[in-house]
Amino acid sequence: MDRPVKQADMRWAILALLFFGTTINYLDRIVLGVLVPDIRLELKISTEDYGWITAAFQAAYTAGMLFMGGFVDRLGTRIAYGVAAIAWSATAGLTVFARSAIQFAVWRSFLGISESCNFPAAIKSVSEWFEEKDRAFATGVFNSGTNISAVIGPPAFVYLSRAYGWRACFLLTATLGIVWVAAWLWIHPSVDKIGLAKSKGMPWRKAGALRETWGFAAGKFFSDPVWWFYLFWLPPYLHDVRKLDMQSVGWALPFIYVMASVGSVAGGWLSGALIRKGWQPIRARKTVMLICACCVPFAALGVVVPSAIHAILLFSLATAAHQGWSANLFTTVSDSVPQNAVGAVVGIGGFAGGVSGIIFSAIIPGYVITAFGYRPVFLGMAGFYFIGLFLLDRLMKKS
Repeated sequence: MDRPVKQADMRWAILALLFFGTTINYLDRIVLGVLVPDIRLELKISTEDYGWITAAFQAAYTAGMLFMGGFVDRLGTRIAYGVAAIAWSATAGLTVFARSAIQFAVWRSFLGISESCNFPAAIKSVSEWFEEKDRAFATGVFNSGTNISAVIGPPAFVYLSRAYGWRACFLLTATLGIVWVAAWLWIHPSVDKIGLAKSKGMPWRKAGALRETWGFAAGKFFSDPVWWFYLFWLPPYLHDVRKLDMQSVGWALPFIYVMASVGSVAGGWLSGALIRKGWQPIRARKTVMLICACCVPFAALGVVVPSAIHAILLFSLATAAHQGWSANLFTTVSDSVPQNAVGAVVGIGGFAGGVSGIIFSAIIPGYVITAFGYRPVFLGMAGFYFIGLFLLDRLMKKS
């Protein structure tokens, strides 16, 4: 369907806003993992406590996903995304008052609820503004914000923590979020102005009856915990096992996540290139996801190689492969379900990924790492992508 000229002109500005919104969203998420060596010294937070703090965020994020997609479908991306960003920015700022593991868990749970809006709103925005052949690329671009946050965040947080204390880092992310909201509401036109068709959002119960919903949910269930594990546990792994100091961790992580950004954009571009050659969209997405899944078991060997440099290179491949996978997984939704169900389906899939994340990236690692070290978790998760892709292929039959 042809887009109004004004909408075509605006889509790159909207994509830039989605990229920056996702970047700020993830800065809020990674700040705790980067600063945990400093925070746990001051507040006496154990490895098990850290696992439960991340579980609190994951549980709230998961619960939020179940209704946030419908929230986006009902209110529209402009208002829903803006309201959620105000909420998560306020919560990030209030984290400075945390004085114990329990208080950290409370504030991180509030953060999780509000941040669960990001992907339903962003994916729905891409489906509104971009044609089918360009959606995976656009998703890869805004999704690379999850990686850019890990590039710019660690060195900035380490510097601020050293100069002003770790609480200054939470104030920084809160301020950035409020500035972004102002830009989003100012630049993003209303639905009436861009000529998008208004439609009542599909209830999540009805969306849950679609086979495609469960295919997407399976993909999220078996890939999200791997990403969350890297996000939450890679900084302490590099610090505790590879014996890198805070400054070295602050520069190793940016390299790893620069490569993740490359994977995100490249994965989206590759499926778009296949579609331009005549491939059916779902077939193109699945093919690229298979390529990415094959990279992860090899990349997981980073946990056994003796050299820290080689480990960082392999972990970089893992994060790049995940983000290439993710850019295509998200786009399968707009390829296969009605427009008014996009937010709800992304929310249901996010719920499935969140449940898995609580189990496999928060609670279990806290105990397994304490008892056996990091190696079993890194190696055990390497095959998750193949299970998720198999189930997605069975449930999303369009090829």
